[in-house]
Amino acid sequence: MNTTDWLQLALFIGVVALITKPLGIHLTKVLDADGKTFLDPVIRPLERLTYALMGVDRNKEHDWKQYTLAMLVFSMVGCIFTYAILRLQHLLPLNPQGLSGLGHHLAFNTAISFTTNTNWQSYGGESTMSYFSQMVGLTFHNFVSAATGIAIAAALIRGIARRSSETLGNFWVDLVRSTYYLLLPICLVFAVFLMSQGMIQNFKPYDTAKLTEPVKVMVEKTNDAGETVTGADGNPVMEESIVNTQTIVQGPMASQVAIKMLGTNGGGYTNANAAQPFENPTPLSNFIQMVSIFAIGSAFTYYLGRMTGNQAHGWAVWSAMTVLFLAGVIFCWKAEAVGNPIHQTLGVLAGDGNMEGKEVRFGIFNSSLFAVITTSASCGAVNSMHDSFTALGGFVPLFMMQLGEVVFGGVGAGIYGMLVFVILAVFIAGLMVGRTPEYLGKKIGAFDVKMSMLSLLVLCLSTLGFTAWASVSGWGLAGLNNNGPHGFTEMLYAYSSATGNNGSAFAGLTANPANGDPNYNVTLGYAMLIGRFLMIIPIMALAGSLVRKKVSPPGMGTFPVHGPTFVVLLIGSVLLIGALNFLPALALGPIVEHFLNLKGQLF
Repeated sequence: MNTTDWLQLALFIGVVALITKPLGIHLTKVLDADGKTFLDPVIRPLERLTYALMGVDRNKEHDWKQYTLAMLVFSMVGCIFTYAILRLQHLLPLNPQGLSGLGHHLAFNTAISFTTNTNWQSYGGESTMSYFSQMVGLTFHNFVSAATGIAIAAALIRGIARRSSETLGNFWVDLVRSTYYLLLPICLVFAVFLMSQGMIQNFKPYDTAKLTEPVKVMVEKTNDAGETVTGADGNPVMEESIVNTQTIVQGPMASQVAIKMLGTNGGGYTNANAAQPFENPTPLSNFIQMVSIFAIGSAFTYYLGRMTGNQAHGWAVWSAMTVLFLAGVIFCWKAEAVGNPIHQTLGVLAGDGNMEGKEVRFGIFNSSLFAVITTSASCGAVNSMHDSFTALGGFVPLFMMQLGEVVFGGVGAGIYGMLVFVILAVFIAGLMVGRTPEYLGKKIGAFDVKMSMLSLLVLCLSTLGFTAWASVSGWGLAGLNNNGPHGFTEMLYAYSSATGNNGSAFAGLTANPANGDPNYNVTLGYAMLIGRFLMIIPIMALAGSLVRKKVSPPGMGTFPVHGPTFVVLLIGSVLLIGALNFLPALALGPIVEHFLNLKGQLF
């Protein structure tokens, strides 16, 4: 934990803080249906044409039920569209490698994954997806699923800001404007920058390079029909093979990576994701990718303050997010810098820290920082393998996801998740002083608290329920790479990631086994649907309730939603609810693993 790393952490926070206001102002103009931006001369005609083709009246607003229904229908149609592309991949163009179509369970999982902004990947991108599937099936969802999250956040904030109203905006207008005026322009510039750093963007077939030193590897044995041979235990039979060549991936990578980061999607073009040199060529590309993950989530705090007429409140929410983020980074960084407890006990590699599973180009600090950023923001992109972190180092990204990824969070998803905790925080404050809870002059009633708690309990039930099922099932145990508490953490991490719409994996769990067992793909798919839509529905109901409320003038007993007291209360609410929900499961996984490591036991 040297001075250079501390300076880089300070630089990262400083850059995020500096872009929050200008990007928040632009976001305010974008989410105003009549807002004017500097992009209007170019994009406004395209926007009007899109509404005409869709048959949308941009001046007609939706109530919460109409808004939610439009979002659900759009997501369902998009999911079916992507499922069809993946199944028919072998018949579609831009497939120079001749890759076959995906099986129905893998296509089901992948279509849901990208529709829900999760981007969990039960496959290796470069060996499974054609260029057409990458661009049309997946990158399309990277844009529109991110825009959907932005739209839901905008609807909730309008519900807070408006008074005695019924409508929350027009979903189709929010979707189109978020895509055209925010995501596309930034990603165009971002992709060009990434290409300048050495990232590829082409339609060439894969290249092949001859190795100067052939290597021996163990591969799955196949029969004459190309099918994997399995043993009596049902697992693939392995055999030794000599590798003389290396395949060099090609394709339209920069365009997908730009939106995967900015839209907090996270799905890698390659299996190694941001640890692959093409996907993350330089330290500068690594830094800018990390900043882009937090950019829109941070800007939404300024948008909240602007829309509610209480900018101090927006900055208070930003401060709470930043404190939680810094605590996570320092804890994870410290655990990885100390390294394996057994090594420390034996005096082996003392002071070198834990470099297992990390890119030498990035080292311990940048790997730890990236891991906490991506799990705080429901992004899921990785530049190191979280399965190789120490027990306490791996605890942090897991816990960040279980908090609901409200520390800046995904585009839109972070702010609407945090606003749920804001509602609960002011409710707790009201109970403590014996007053009717109020939030920005609106009285918080039983229905509002029920909807807030329902949105959180849905996430808890999905994560813990599916993990419990997998932990006592043969298919669940068969997919593990480790036994004991580390194996349990692999399962808990997978369902936390899926339900939280994060998409990162512990890298030790096989969700798409060679024997074709569909259980992980199917259950993870359902977890992603629950985590996205069964959380959004009560949040939209909450928005519908808030928008109808009148505003009472502040009085002597009004709890201010800015300042240190509010920040501490908000942080306490986030940590308390997260701890109460998930601490028992965490105790069975990374916490007990750490203490067993101290006793000299590994898993």
